[in-house]
Amino acid sequence: MYTFSNKLKTFSFVLMVLGLLGVGYGFISSHKSFEDVEHLLEAEAAHHGGHGEAADHDTHAKADSHGDAHGSDAHAGADAHKEHVEHVMHQIHNRPWSALYVAAFFFMMIALGILAFYAIQIASQAGWSPVLFRVMEGMSAYLLPGALIVLAIAVFAGDHLFVWMNPDMVNPESEHFDKLVAGKSGWLNKTGFIIRGLIFIGGWSLYRHFARKFSIAQDTAEDNSNFKKSFRITAGFLVFFIYTESMMSWDWIMSVDPHWFSTLFGWYVFASMFVSAITVLALITLYLKTKGQLEFVNENHLHDVAKFMFAFSIFWTYLWFSQFMLIWYSNIPEEVTYFVTRFSDYKLPFLGMVVMNFVFPILMLMNADYKRVPWFVVMAGLVILAGHYIDIFNMIMPATVGDRWSIGIPEISSILLFAGLFIFIVFTALTKAPLLVKRYPFRKESEEFHY
Repeated sequence: MYTFSNKLKTFSFVLMVLGLLGVGYGFISSHKSFEDVEHLLEAEAAHHGGHGEAADHDTHAKADSHGDAHGSDAHAGADAHKEHVEHVMHQIHNRPWSALYVAAFFFMMIALGILAFYAIQIASQAGWSPVLFRVMEGMSAYLLPGALIVLAIAVFAGDHLFVWMNPDMVNPESEHFDKLVAGKSGWLNKTGFIIRGLIFIGGWSLYRHFARKFSIAQDTAEDNSNFKKSFRITAGFLVFFIYTESMMSWDWIMSVDPHWFSTLFGWYVFASMFVSAITVLALITLYLKTKGQLEFVNENHLHDVAKFMFAFSIFWTYLWFSQFMLIWYSNIPEEVTYFVTRFSDYKLPFLGMVVMNFVFPILMLMNADYKRVPWFVVMAGLVILAGHYIDIFNMIMPATVGDRWSIGIPEISSILLFAGLFIFIVFTALTKAPLLVKRYPFRKESEEFHY
């Protein structure tokens, strides 16, 4: 049985405490008043030589107040200035919520991705992977608390993340009424959002509970009945997963941009989820091996996990390019605005993500020999994980904080908080059962796996 070391446990608590402090600081420092934001914009305009939106608004307002324009123009200029300041103020208020949500979703999707990978191994009756099943089960333990946290943040954040949660958007009497959002209100409403979220989480967690239960029961069973039960429920889960993962990606990610949609989006999020999960599987496996655990896992298993990391990095790139190229080529205004925003305000993370998620894995993991070198896989894995965090960052931030983005205390603290929670839950789950499945039908084949 694996024992959760005190050092690692303490490390996870330190991460959580540092994360909580940083997240708290992020929320406190983001509460800027109208006057604070005005001064901020004036300072930015002065820094840029007086050329900028804030300077333009101020110039108009001052010119109008000196009688250089008609009264109605002065009023319009003042209104435009006020609207601009309020817009920037709202973006600044959104940042800590967005940073928290990006990190929460990132770690949740790792747990969901590994559960899907685990289910595929069982359904396909794979012979190479059973020695890694307990690590996968441990990682999937984070899914229930992680997904509930994501849903809770989404609901409590409200229109800080999802503009359609603002009741004025669907109120024809309001000046903020949005006809397109109102047309989608049959799907995009808070009640439906919460109910769908609970159905997703309930279905995923039920499968995880029973798959784990049958897996442990199989260790001491005298026949393969638990294995057969697990196989049957896995087939049903995979159908449920394909539907709910797509709907989850629409609700929890795509709806931050309610005017935009992509028919590839569910697959795109799935690819990011899958490659991140497999990468974390490789990192945890290598960590456990350095602690003298998983002696039955050899370099051939590592090679296969790294092959999946490489393959799904290519799959992610195929989907990223397909989505980007089709939208760019058709050049339809309501579609292309998604990428225009990201190119104009997020060029470094947007293009950097492609290098980290495609170019780097190609260079690092294409060679078969490199996939068997632990430190090489760790290095490639850390870059891939950072790249996919930035991928989620690019999906959320442009819609919520616009050009007010940064990788600072709110973002780093949120990562630390959920990394600490993930480590604590996953490694606690690993102590609950032996790290090798005992009577699994393909155990011997897996232990002796080689090329």
